Amino acid sequence: MAEASGVNVGSGCEEKGPEELSQESARPGTTISRVKLFDTMVDTFIQKLVAAGSYQRFTDCYKCFYQLQPEMTQRIYDKFVTQLQTSIQEEISEIKAEGNLKAVLNALDAIVEGRKDCEEPAWRPSGIPEKDLCSAVVPYFLQQRDALQRRVQKQEAENRQLADAVLAGRRQVEELQLQGQARQQAWQALHREQKELVAVLREPE
Repeated sequence: MAEASGVNVGSGCEEKGPEELSQESARPGTTISRVKLFDTMVDTFIQKLVAAGSYQRFTDCYKCFYQLQPEMTQRIYDKFVTQLQTSIQEEISEIKAEGNLKAVLNALDAIVEGRKDCEEPAWRPSGIPEKDLCSAVVPYFLQQRDALQRRVQKQEAENRQLADAVLAGRRQVEELQLQGQARQQAWQALHREQKELVAVLREPE
């Protein structure tokens, strides 16, 4: 009885598993991209899945059919494994495309690569939730406070400009009122003089 079919799984058994890739990435001067590590983990998962559903277990589930048609059972198993692999790989590809997973993993690689030459130690939790929360939230609130202060200062400067413009407008109105009153008084004085002159001219000789 055959134990396994000749179906290749993923990229085959020649590919390194996640454990080997992790060890390789830990070696000095070697860097394994997260995309490659993810693909290898998927391939390893499919390999272990197919191994768990071996041909031996498949025939144990369908003993009667296997005894009658062993060659047909083998072909059905091979077809089932092939379709299972294809279905899983298509689902994973859709998930990667929908979540833009390749770009995200590459961005993580770039962040890690950019931190290699940074002498400042990376942030680590202290184990005290209150302290960690403050260290994460306080800089944000300080930034927001500075932004609000700048906005208030800008608004205050605009308000001062508006107040100066209002005062200048009031002074101009007052000056116009004074000019109007002076002109009115001058016109009234002229009018009185005209009346007096007319009265004098009308007096009988």
